[in-house]
Amino acid sequence: MARAATTSDAFNAVAEPRRREILSYLAAHERPVGEIVIALKIDQPSVSKHLGVLRQVGLVRVRCDGRHKYYRTNAAAIRPMHEWTREFERFWQHQLLRVKERAEEKANAGR
Repeated sequence: MARAATTSDAFNAVAEPRRREILSYLAAHERPVGEIVIALKIDQPSVSKHLGVLRQVGLVRVRCDGRHKYYRTNAAAIRPMHEWTREFERFWQHQLLRVKERAEEKANAGR
């Protein structure tokens, strides 16, 4: 089955690792494009393309100051993804507890 276009929704947009990297970088502060380029070592056209996708799905916002554009994450748009992944948190914690218990059982059996 063909995958949906990466610009169709936030989940598809963040499927691309570079976009996740950009979102993480923008999480702390609003940043200009040039700073993103330097910090993440991604060429400017690629950064602009990724920011365009993130902006189209609402994950980042832009503020213009003269000729400069400053990007920041849009926490409200990220929240639905966080809530969806949180549904699986119990499962992950349960699985990690089982792994830990098995490791302890093996350690105790070897004594």
